[in-house]
Amino acid sequence: MDRRVVITGIGVITPIGSNKEEFWQNLVTGRSGITTVTGFDASAYSCRIAGEIPDFEPTRYIEKREARKMDRFTQFAVAAALMAWQDAGLDKNEIDRDAAGVIVGSGIGGIKTIEEQHRILLEKGPRRVSPFLVPALIANMAAGYISIMLQLRGPNLTVVTACASSNHAIGDAFRVIQRGDAEIIVAGGTEAAVSDIAFAGFCSARALSQRNDEPARASRPFDRERDGFVMGEGSGIVILESLDHALKRGAQIYAELIGYGMSGDAYHVTAPDPDGTGACLSMQRALDDAGIKPGAVDYINAHGTSTEYNDRIETLAIKKTFGEHAGELVVSSTKSMIGHLLGAAGAVELIATLLCMEHQTVHPTINYEYPDPDCDLDYVPNQARARQINVALNNSFGFGGTNATLAVKRYLDK
Repeated sequence: MDRRVVITGIGVITPIGSNKEEFWQNLVTGRSGITTVTGFDASAYSCRIAGEIPDFEPTRYIEKREARKMDRFTQFAVAAALMAWQDAGLDKNEIDRDAAGVIVGSGIGGIKTIEEQHRILLEKGPRRVSPFLVPALIANMAAGYISIMLQLRGPNLTVVTACASSNHAIGDAFRVIQRGDAEIIVAGGTEAAVSDIAFAGFCSARALSQRNDEPARASRPFDRERDGFVMGEGSGIVILESLDHALKRGAQIYAELIGYGMSGDAYHVTAPDPDGTGACLSMQRALDDAGIKPGAVDYINAHGTSTEYNDRIETLAIKKTFGEHAGELVVSSTKSMIGHLLGAAGAVELIATLLCMEHQTVHPTINYEYPDPDCDLDYVPNQARARQINVALNNSFGFGGTNATLAVKRYLDK
């Protein structure tokens, strides 16, 4: 378990950019990707806004016949994986494909396929339901298609832990490489749940923002006027490699993955533990796994959902975990710009963290206008800030009380 693991490739599909350059430029300038929903008629819903990707064209990455068999969440994952693979400079013909695998998380899977085919069932009968229904809707199909397209025969699995899915997927991939079961893992998360039924459920739970008349200002993590999260869609995929494998092939290295912590709140199916114990344990376990003290951390990419309880309790957990050092940390929420990508959130936010580290600049938390006395850390409000980042944490917390934290550090050739 002492093998070092590095990140050598990035692929990203988000409401503010479908490649790493566009994503970074919009992150650092604080551009919101939240707009009025266009994918379905949301006029009867209490929330009518989301972070959609209206210009995504799957045939740029996938042969048309194959793309038609895939749910949108799988299309996103395949596109992001191919970008990450290319970014890492990998060639499937020059690696041991038995030692390369795929671990991709999704909180919901093919919900759009379920909706579409259920309508067909009701309107036209069972014989008209697609034979590709089940392969399209099951959550492991994103990992499956990536494995097939890249011909990778190593570990292949899917993590489903709600909004912590992709952080768990990357953490599990980290462990697989550490113990020598693979040299390369394509890891991350994907989600495409901006749909009728998902919206209906979250609206009924009163979880979504109702700031419909000003969508760009709706996602406002840690701000006193926050009124719920905004759903987003997309995918984030990274290439993890053992350090030795990456060095042998002369790969670029974005950062070293040094720690992985996870925990359970053991409290409630949707609400976080009010004293922050589960989040504290997740962060502390990541620090312990990395072998570092709290004072070594420079930046935290927060779960930061823009909901009343999450933001307050995450702030409390950070202060409990870091003590006096909490006041020296910078903390920001990528969700302020892209919304909450559910099972894809952690991976996309890890990519945001890696880009902040690469550019030594922390992206802002936009829409931070009214300080909340319960949220009193440095959230980098509204404008990016130059900042030395050597070590960073990335938090993801999910329904069911599941928590995952990743720790990364700059790779300094030693």
